Amino acid sequence: MEYVKLGSTGLEVSRICLGCMTYGTPDRGSHPWTMGEELSRPLIKQAIELGINFLDTANTYSDGSSEEIVGRAIKDFSRREAIVLATKVYNRMRPGPNGAGLSRKAIFDEIDNSLRRLGTDYVDLYQIHRWDYTTPLEETLEALHDIVKAGKARYIGASSMHAWQFAKAVYTQRLNGWTQFVSMQNHLNLLYREEEREMLPFCADQKIGVIPWSPLARGRLTRDWDDNTARIETDEVGKRLYTHTADADRKVVDAVGAVAKARDLPRAQVATAWILQKSVVTAPIVGASQPNHLKDAVAAVSVKLSPEEVAALEAPYVPHQVAGFN
Repeated sequence: MEYVKLGSTGLEVSRICLGCMTYGTPDRGSHPWTMGEELSRPLIKQAIELGINFLDTANTYSDGSSEEIVGRAIKDFSRREAIVLATKVYNRMRPGPNGAGLSRKAIFDEIDNSLRRLGTDYVDLYQIHRWDYTTPLEETLEALHDIVKAGKARYIGASSMHAWQFAKAVYTQRLNGWTQFVSMQNHLNLLYREEEREMLPFCADQKIGVIPWSPLARGRLTRDWDDNTARIETDEVGKRLYTHTADADRKVVDAVGAVAKARDLPRAQVATAWILQKSVVTAPIVGASQPNHLKDAVAAVSVKLSPEEVAALEAPYVPHQVAGFN
């Protein structure tokens, strides 16, 4: 495993981040395809043994049960200080007023709830899951600053939003002397490259780490286009993200298959290697429901694609509608 700094910080993270949305009680929350604790624990243990020290979850994943499972696994399989633990806040966690969003009250309540579920005194990276259009930006950013100063989070980051929103947030933090975002967790893969237009250049210019979610397009880049899985059939988010550009996306998937065949590599390694070759990318967030998923992700760190292979993978892409925000 290779380790790099997260953005301009001194924090060292593995080049692969384990995405923990896969791990959660299936009948809690809105992801019936998730894996319960008994099936999740061996995979989290395997990831740690492979050198992955960066784990990402969220308060909303499986109604908090993802955080519970991850927290117990870290306690049993590692030392807390050896793990870079990330979670997120924004989505609804309970009905009624103040049960969602990025108000000061919501952030203060939810960091404590996440810490309780994770069984830890702090998280290494606390991220806003989405942009809150109903709360003043200054209120959100000052609350995050205070969370860091209280010792409940070491760093703060953000997830999918427009580049102009992220720029506004970063410069508002600087103007007020507040703790600054060190990372952007955005939607990026061979099927969705709209972030290359503005967000990636901004992050590169400002030395902000990029930790993309869904680097394998929820598994679509790992198999023939017509192959179906239980997750593809039940994953409503995936359907929203990738059903409107099927004709163009099929050609990209075919290109991945061609490069993989020529290199005698699994498609997952080729698709992950493509995202890793972007200098602005710190660590793609890879979900794993099988041991080979982790092996492929780690192996991809050593796969170096030629300029010709990169060009072949990128050639079929056509512009997409912006997707993956609210």
